[in-house]
Amino acid sequence: LEFRRVLFRSILGGTLGEASVLTTDEKEKLVKFAVEKVAGRVPVVINIAEGSTKEAVRQAELARSWGAKGLMILPPMRYKSDHRETVTYFKTVAGATELPMMIYNNPVDYKIEVTLDMFSELVECPTIGAVKESTRDVTNVTRMVNRFGDRIRILCGVDTLALEELCLGADGWVAGLVCAFPAETVAIYRLAKKGMIKEATAIYRWFMPLLELDIHPKLVQYIKLAEAEAGLGSEAVRAPRLTLAGEERKRILDIIQTGIRNRPKLPDYLNL
Repeated sequence: LEFRRVLFRSILGGTLGEASVLTTDEKEKLVKFAVEKVAGRVPVVINIAEGSTKEAVRQAELARSWGAKGLMILPPMRYKSDHRETVTYFKTVAGATELPMMIYNNPVDYKIEVTLDMFSELVECPTIGAVKESTRDVTNVTRMVNRFGDRIRILCGVDTLALEELCLGADGWVAGLVCAFPAETVAIYRLAKKGMIKEATAIYRWFMPLLELDIHPKLVQYIKLAEAEAGLGSEAVRAPRLTLAGEERKRILDIIQTGIRNRPKLPDYLNL
């Protein structure tokens, strides 16, 4: 499965991002554009966050037809499904597509926890191969490894816990501030995987005030402002979100600009 073989991938349509304000036509354009630009260098993955099983299955099939190589999928939206319903939902989508799937486990924001007992049933599906671990409980990494070994690849989904979870055995990092600071994100990952914890920690400590922008309801506005300041994007957002203004914008801008001024010199992480 792609999630078991590939360390880097492009994940589109973040569910806490602006995916909910994209039409299906726009998602198609987004996926096809990404597929064209990455030109096979990394697999393109898109999120599925739907309220009905039928629509989730349809989105999975559309994603495959657009050229996506994997899916990241949340439990049903809006309705708080129980154990049986959640497992059946994931299994139904997995059974309807050949694409590998990563479960997004974020009970803090989405109110449904994908428990270890649920994963015990989900591992029956060969295409379910990874989890975006966003429970905020770093010990869950150890529980997953103890229970499933390397059957389920674990990717940290919370920027402010990334180094901790990598040290505990997480396989990767679904990052947020990577959009504005890609080099520093990859450096921390590679250094941690090589056991160079002191070097990774030095970068991580510099990064932390910026990484904290990822755990706020306005993470989209905050990260887009960081992208604009880093010269990698625009701070424009879609309604109902509004671009930052007043004291809040000044405060976030100060965090970003301080980080950019003090950006650390990175070791030769690309050749590790």
